[in-house]
Amino acid sequence: MINSESAVIGQPSVRFLGGTESILGSMYLLEFGSHRFLFDCGREIHSRFPRTGLRSFGIDPASIDAVFLSHSHVDHCGNLPYLVSEGFIGPVYCTPATRDLTEVVLLDSARIHENEFARTGRPSGFDSADVEDTIEQFVTVDYESETDVLRIAKIRLLHSAHVLGSCMFQLDFDWNGKSYRFVFTGDMGRFGLPIVGEPTSVPSADMIVCESTYGGRIHDSFQETIEQFTSLIKRTVERQGKVLVPAFSLGRTHLVLHCLRHWMATGLVPELPIYIDSPLAQVIEEVYQEHQSADYLTSGIEFEWLESKDDAWYRTTQRESSIIIASGGMCEGGRILDHLKVHIDDPRCSLALVSHQSPNSIGAQMLAPTPKVRFHGREWNKWIEVAKIGGFSGHADTDDLKRLLADAASDTGKICLVHGETLQKETLEQELKKLGFNNVLVPSFDQRIDL
Repeated sequence: MINSESAVIGQPSVRFLGGTESILGSMYLLEFGSHRFLFDCGREIHSRFPRTGLRSFGIDPASIDAVFLSHSHVDHCGNLPYLVSEGFIGPVYCTPATRDLTEVVLLDSARIHENEFARTGRPSGFDSADVEDTIEQFVTVDYESETDVLRIAKIRLLHSAHVLGSCMFQLDFDWNGKSYRFVFTGDMGRFGLPIVGEPTSVPSADMIVCESTYGGRIHDSFQETIEQFTSLIKRTVERQGKVLVPAFSLGRTHLVLHCLRHWMATGLVPELPIYIDSPLAQVIEEVYQEHQSADYLTSGIEFEWLESKDDAWYRTTQRESSIIIASGGMCEGGRILDHLKVHIDDPRCSLALVSHQSPNSIGAQMLAPTPKVRFHGREWNKWIEVAKIGGFSGHADTDDLKRLLADAASDTGKICLVHGETLQKETLEQELKKLGFNNVLVPSFDQRIDL
C-alpha cells in the first residue's frame, strides 16, 4: 500500500490520470482540501497488461472519498476492482442500469483472467470475488435527482444518451468560502438515435471536463444509415445470401437488433430470421429487459440466441437467408470469425460493419480494396460484399457537441478536452472557441489544472 499523501491545500484542482492522449483509460481526480473524488476508473483496453497500475499514478486508493462512474464500458470502469483491492472503501456513484451493466462487464473480464490463470498458473488480473467486493460499494442514483455526497458536495446526474445508463455528473461544493461547480461529461451521445433517448445540454461550470472522440467529424444521419442498411439487406436477400453483422456486445448489438426488428415490423425490409451469437450480449439483454423503455421490448419480431457453437454452425450453414449478429465489432475476435470463415468467399452474402474499425483490424482489412484477407493462420478470398454502415455510433459528433455545449459557453470558466485523439481535440478546441468558450484547454497526462 502507498503511504497516504498529505492534504491538498489551496485552489480546487483536477489531475488528469487517463484518457488524455487517446480514448482509453478514462480517469480524472478532483481534489480540494483533503477531499478526493475520482471520476471514472477505466483501463487501457488494448494494453498487453491488464491493469494501468494505480501505484504509478502516486494515488493512495484509501485516500479517495468517492468514485463517480459515467457508464459501463471497460475503458471507463475496468480498473475499479484494482482500486478496491488496493484500499478504496468509499462509494461508487452511478445510475441503476450502469451498476447492473458494470457487474456483467467486470465479471466477463474476471472470467477471462481466471481462464488465463487456469491455463498458465500465473495471475493475470482480478477475479470474480474482486468484482463482487467492488459491486457492493456501488450506490445508485436516478437521473436529475440531487444527492448529498458524504456531506461534502451535491451531485446531479444528467442523461448523456451514450449507452444504457450513461450519465454526466454535475458536482457542486463549497471550499474556503466560495462555491464551485465541476461538470464531467463522460461520453456523450447523439440526437436522433433510438433506444438511448436524447442527451441533456451540458450546464455551465467553473470547469467542464469534456470528451472529444468525434471532434471535427460528422456522422452519417440516421436516415442515411437506414437507407444504407436496408438497401444492403434487400440486395442480399435477392441473392439468397446471409447478412453478417459484427457488433460489440454492449450497446451496439442491442441498437442494431432494435432497428432490424422495427424495420421488419414496418415493412422496410423482408421479415427474416435474426440470430445473435454473443454470450455476453445475451446476459446484457437481461439488464435491458429490466431497465429499457417499452419501445425496445415490444416490436413483435422474434429473434434467437445461439446458445452453443453447434447451434451457431447449424444456423450459419442453413440455406435460407438470415441475419446473424455476432460478437467482435472489429472482427478481431469473437464469434463473428466463425461465421465469416463460412461465408467470406460467398458473393451472395454481405458483411455489414456497423462499428468503428481501428486501422489494421480485420474489419479495416475487409474494407480495403484488396482481394484477400489473412486471419486464423491463412488467407481468405474476400468475395463477400462488405459495407461500412457508419451511422450507428453512440458518440456525439462535432455538431452534437456544439449543440450540447452551446448554453454553457458564456458562463464557463475552463473546459478541458479529453478522451480523443490529438487531431480531434485540436479541431474541437477551435470550434468551441468560435462558440464562445474563452478558456479551452487540452491537458496532458498527470497534469493538474485549477478550477
